[in-house]
Amino acid sequence: MRNLVTLVIMLAAAAVALSATKGAAVIPAEITKQDQSGKIFERPDMERTEHENGNVTLDVTTLLSSDKKFASGMYQAGKSYWEAKDAYGVDEFMYFLEGGVKLTSSDGTVQTINAGEAVTIPKEWTGIWETDGYRKIWVIYSDDGSAFE
Repeated sequence: MRNLVTLVIMLAAAAVALSATKGAAVIPAEITKQDQSGKIFERPDMERTEHENGNVTLDVTTLLSSDKKFASGMYQAGKSYWEAKDAYGVDEFMYFLEGGVKLTSSDGTVQTINAGEAVTIPKEWTGIWETDGYRKIWVIYSDDGSAFE
């Protein structure tokens, strides 16, 4: 029995040593309550974009899958209006923490998503996106990975 315990300990130690040589540990990507309040946008990897219309967006990717087809994060934007004449291009789940969005699909269907609500937009969607501003948690799937290049 003692030899078995010793063997298990040695194998466990070898596994730990082997994983250490492969790089950092893989851990789940968390968005804390503090992050949700806007603190996440203080991270050094935050992307700030100033658009032609003066709108500023803030974006943090918290996870990008190893195959680069799936990602999640948080996004904040001010007032904006745009029309998706071509397909949206990615499947995106959004949970709105603040503000909201009015989506008018190309068939005329109108949906208003407010803080505390979620929506999933299919990659084939076309229509109009209108907002006075929002903060959201997003999850995106891009079957060819092009959305994250």
